[in-house]
Amino acid sequence: MSNRRKAPLANLYRTEYLRSRAWFARRHRWFARQRTLGIPLLCAGCGQPATVAELELHHLDYRGVITRGGVFKALEADDDLTPMHPYCHELLHRLIDRDAVLAQNRSRRTATDEALRRLRRKLQPATGSRS
Repeated sequence: MSNRRKAPLANLYRTEYLRSRAWFARRHRWFARQRTLGIPLLCAGCGQPATVAELELHHLDYRGVITRGGVFKALEADDDLTPMHPYCHELLHRLIDRDAVLAQNRSRRTATDEALRRLRRKLQPATGSRS
């Protein structure tokens, strides 16, 4: 099991799926459901509110990303996706990629949970004042 990202040419997920109609339709459905449920849009990394245009969706699991007849299908469960600012999303991937335990020895969901805890600690504004 490995969470390491592959080079773009070898990774159809990044080069094709994330640019596919299926993904854009799934992304739209995810944000529409959040709106319907009245769930505010917050970045999972920094916790700051954001708009749909300001957020990306991080996959906690890839089980719903499948191909049938050479065509991608976007069947991710809602709880397999989490919203993030692009900057926070990149930091999250860097944390996972640079930690051998997270990158190679944990499920993607577990690795993401641990990396998000670390990221939130780093991005939290300092509390209290310095004198």
